[in-house]
Amino acid sequence: MNKKHTYNILNIVTVIFIVTLFFSCNDSFNQVQKIGISENEPIGIAEKFNLKYTDSGRLEADLVGAKMFDYTNRDFPFKEFTDGIVLYVFDEENRKSTIISDYAIVYDNTNLIDLQGHVVITTHDGNVLKTEQLYYDQKKAWVFTNVPVTFTTKQDIINGNGFDSNREFTNAEVLEVTGIISLDD
Repeated sequence: MNKKHTYNILNIVTVIFIVTLFFSCNDSFNQVQKIGISENEPIGIAEKFNLKYTDSGRLEADLVGAKMFDYTNRDFPFKEFTDGIVLYVFDEENRKSTIISDYAIVYDNTNLIDLQGHVVITTHDGNVLKTEQLYYDQKKAWVFTNVPVTFTTKQDIINGNGFDSNREFTNAEVLEVTGIISLDD
């Protein structure tokens, strides 16, 4: 074989090899991003944070906490607040309601917030809800639980085995009531 023919064969083999490598590679950018990050570890940790949520220049919520773990690198992403939270929620008239819990978890895909451990909600008008677990559906703006609750209004203390309400507590309902309630005639 002459030199030119050998050179052409080497070029063809090299081109085939490179094309084979090119087509065998897949889009592994996401895999490269995950190198060094275990799926069991948070992608981020925040300590002593104060997050303010505004809409059209108006403060709607203020979240204060000691520690947040961000697990948005998982297939079912969530944020976990292991040391509890204090959440101040402001209505359209800038009246403040307060939500406190020992633990909270926010599921990104479902927009569901799970509050656990000594959950206390104090509304701007003095109503107080106490329970061990409470859920908040952010899409529907709905608060609910199926565990025992104590709901205190200006005139009543109502105990029950569940609670349903809209965000403003204007449609609040204690389920399976066990307390004493005063009724107007």
